[in-house]
Amino acid sequence: MSQLPVAVIGAGHMGRHHVRIYSEMPAARLVAVIDKDIERARQLAEPLGARYCDVLTPEMGDVAAVSVAVPTRWHLEASRPLIERGVGVLIEKPIAGTLGEAREIADLARRHGAVVAVGHTERFNPAVAAVERLGLRAKFVETSRISPFTFRSADVGVVFDMMIHDIDIMLHLMKAQVQRVDAVGVNVLGRHEDIASAWVVCAGGGVANLTASRLALKTERRLRVFCESAYVSLDYQKKVGIAITLDKNVDVLKWARERNIEDLSQIGAADYSKMVKVEPLVIDASDPLRTELQTFVECVQQKRRPPVSADDGVAAVQLAEQIVESIRQHRWDETGDDIFGRAAGRADHP
Repeated sequence: MSQLPVAVIGAGHMGRHHVRIYSEMPAARLVAVIDKDIERARQLAEPLGARYCDVLTPEMGDVAAVSVAVPTRWHLEASRPLIERGVGVLIEKPIAGTLGEAREIADLARRHGAVVAVGHTERFNPAVAAVERLGLRAKFVETSRISPFTFRSADVGVVFDMMIHDIDIMLHLMKAQVQRVDAVGVNVLGRHEDIASAWVVCAGGGVANLTASRLALKTERRLRVFCESAYVSLDYQKKVGIAITLDKNVDVLKWARERNIEDLSQIGAADYSKMVKVEPLVIDASDPLRTELQTFVECVQQKRRPPVSADDGVAAVQLAEQIVESIRQHRWDETGDDIFGRAAGRADHP
């Protein structure tokens, strides 16, 4: 199969990585780098023999796929003309800054039959792939994602900046509609929340506890998944994890339940460690972003639905908006003042 001609819109932090990976990918041919800062685009494109400009022009009609790596508020504006032309588009997470714009992008993709993927890179993390191989149905998901402030995504809060990754993973593992959201958060450095914690209840009883902070002194990304017959713990950062599953001696517990034995010490010599199987997860060393871009290129070439579709992006934004709204409605003190809203300088607050 011939190389797919690709372009990258946005020469910032994420755009640079997209440019580098596409230039190294046998299945792709980097055609152009587009950025309003033409000098920044030139610095990335010129050494790779690619064109550079401040807008994707009709003369570049040979472009078949584009990564949109501009600030979130410009995602719809940047992607709309591409989708309308049937060009494959990968939009960095989140798909849009509002639910309305996210739905518009998804509607455009359906109407024009374009491949639209969303850059929820964590979905391609080998640690997540290891969990998926177990084929478990999640009942309780707990996530923690903390890091120092990078000043790269100051236009959005920590929910849309960081927690959005875990929102997508949680929805993917739960595979159920969200029924209730309770959340708290605090903004420290600006008008958007910098710390947030959300409690999400899904249809069927599944529950998730999501925590994110961009004010930490260290970086930590953890995932815990509880199922009826297993427990999985992951450290994204270290790429290590364990799976604890019921083993052959689980009949001891069944025996105890059938006899209404509440004090399991009465069982005697039964050893808990022999009732479960503890195994390290097999996690490969693949680069999630490279895997994501390779998959996107394949989807455009084969005209198939990407693993993280526009509809998945919409679902993540919908829950993110619910979490942010719950944070705004939370009351912190006895007078009923909305501390979050007041600190953010909301115009509707006295």
